[in-house]
Amino acid sequence: MADKKSMEHDKQVLHKMGYAQELSRRMSGFSNFAISFSIICILAGGISAFPAAFNSAGPGGAFWIWLIGGALAMCVAWGMGQIASSFPTAGGLYHWSSHLGGKAWGWVTAWFNLVGLICVVSSVDVLLYQVFFKDLFLGTALGMDVSGFGYWHQFTFVAIVMISQAALNHYGIELTTKLTDFSGYMIFVLTFVLIITLFAFSPVKLDFSRLVTFIDFTGDAGGGVVPNHTSSMPFAFILGLSYVCYTITGFDASAHTSEETQDAQVNVPKGMWTAVFWSWVFGLVAVAAYVLTMPSIEEAGAAGWGSFFYMWGASRMPGWLSIALAGGLVVVNYLCALAGLTSTSRMMYAFARDGGLPASKTLAHVSTTYRTPTYSIWVSAGFALLSMVYAPYYLVLAVACAVFLYISMIMPIAAGLLAEGTKKWPEKGPFNLGGFSKINAIIAIVFGFVLAITGFFPPNEKVFYLTIAMLVILPIIWFVFGENKRFEGVPEGDKIKENQKKIAEIEALYKD
Repeated sequence: MADKKSMEHDKQVLHKMGYAQELSRRMSGFSNFAISFSIICILAGGISAFPAAFNSAGPGGAFWIWLIGGALAMCVAWGMGQIASSFPTAGGLYHWSSHLGGKAWGWVTAWFNLVGLICVVSSVDVLLYQVFFKDLFLGTALGMDVSGFGYWHQFTFVAIVMISQAALNHYGIELTTKLTDFSGYMIFVLTFVLIITLFAFSPVKLDFSRLVTFIDFTGDAGGGVVPNHTSSMPFAFILGLSYVCYTITGFDASAHTSEETQDAQVNVPKGMWTAVFWSWVFGLVAVAAYVLTMPSIEEAGAAGWGSFFYMWGASRMPGWLSIALAGGLVVVNYLCALAGLTSTSRMMYAFARDGGLPASKTLAHVSTTYRTPTYSIWVSAGFALLSMVYAPYYLVLAVACAVFLYISMIMPIAAGLLAEGTKKWPEKGPFNLGGFSKINAIIAIVFGFVLAITGFFPPNEKVFYLTIAMLVILPIIWFVFGENKRFEGVPEGDKIKENQKKIAEIEALYKD
């Protein structure tokens, strides 16, 4: 049972920012951690994007890319967490950027974050079908011939999955939380079992020198994962950072569910950085297991995007265990996308609540029965399905998701760097980095920018073009189409006081 004093404090903090408590505050600290941990899901991107690192810089490259990249991702989580501790609202990144950096900065943050989150849902659901259900579960574990499966098989599968994920989100945060809590536990257990299995049934003697062996696998040597040969190991290493960029992301979900989390000023920042930390630690051991249990590094490199399947196929694990592990991976990836849709819908709801979207009143509607932003949930799922039509291949969606999310995550950190100690941010919440704050912000901004640009190189040209298109279109919409005059931004000053007069009337509609 939630502490009533804590719940009342959460509500008062929200009221001070000009918002009513419409969403149901039923998430515990663990639940807030679990939703970010489920989206990061080292058994999703940690597997599917593994070739991005391994087939760039070899076994040592994959290991050190994860080690260094994970440490830098922690800086981003700490930077976001410190701001979340002061401003625990749904929509998180957008609200922080708007308050700390101005409404234009917030508006641009919102669009990059929203598009990135939509790509999270679509990329993971496409990944669920292509990599885990079709290739690993049906093809590898069950030995079925999946060569005849085409686009419409994928479209139908993903559409059914998205509808079910939207329905689960529609019927309440309590139901979704139970599933994402389960996912959090399952990821821990399944990762542990997978690592033990790979070592126990490895066909080769372990050679730990692989963890410090760097091989240039760019170009043909790595099966064309990086199409052009670089002849530069540092550059290959940087390209491989896209592995971390895609996998350790989406932890802004903790912020987007702030208004549904108990003791949010403490639990939201903690949920973010602990989700990143444990993903980093468990993921590092998993990467080591992958590279140490490969019969041949050269053959794995030549396998290109199939390097993980090469390692899996070489294992001497019994058939029943292969089926069980593959089935478990299908489940956690389904729940990963479920959590992603929760995050996306809360972002859309919060942005619409402040008038940032067409049909804002509809998208900001919260069901009085289920206490969820029902229209935002279904519209988010619809756009996720449409994004799959534009880019039906997992890689394009995955990279777009990673690039846009990191851009949107460093924008409020940059605004906070300049606003810290001013009237915009005069005092911090319980999670306070103290004297490390500005140094951490600079590291996070530089790292986030480097991660973002790793997604612009071949074969990801579509992501580069889409980013350029957004940078051209957004200013046109803002200035030419008058969004700068229509959009008011988050409540400030008199607007907060005006909103506060309506809070009691709004909250009377909802019964806990």
